[in-house]
Amino acid sequence: MGAAIVDAAGLVAVAGVFGAMVFFAFVYAPLVFIKLGTEAGGRFIREVFPVYYLAMGAASIAAAALLPFASAARDADALAMACIGIVFLLARFVLLPIVNRNRDAGQAGDVAAKKRFDLLHRASVTVNAIQMLGVLVVLVRYVAH
Repeated sequence: MGAAIVDAAGLVAVAGVFGAMVFFAFVYAPLVFIKLGTEAGGRFIREVFPVYYLAMGAASIAAAALLPFASAARDADALAMACIGIVFLLARFVLLPIVNRNRDAGQAGDVAAKKRFDLLHRASVTVNAIQMLGVLVVLVRYVAH
């Protein structure tokens, strides 16, 4: 009975991270820009991203903590979820402030900062996509076990 509960909790944790990431990227963020417009949507998303990164980081680390005890997971899956969680937290506390500073400077007319913002934004989107793929791999391996 206890093993089944841990297995279910591990599955819910990993699936929850994946579902939240997909929802945020493909439903929530685009809808914010559609409904609020580019300028207001950008300001709103800027306020949401710190919460997104913290929530996804915490949920990924929680999943990583559960997976070593689940019969349907491998140690590599727990390690992958822990790394994904750490990357979320690094994005929140390191990358996001740099991105925001460059966005502000770019909007104030600093052409070099605008270029840095564009590069950092593309990098953050790419990192998020890689994280999403990593969570999907863990989820598929978990379910297939």
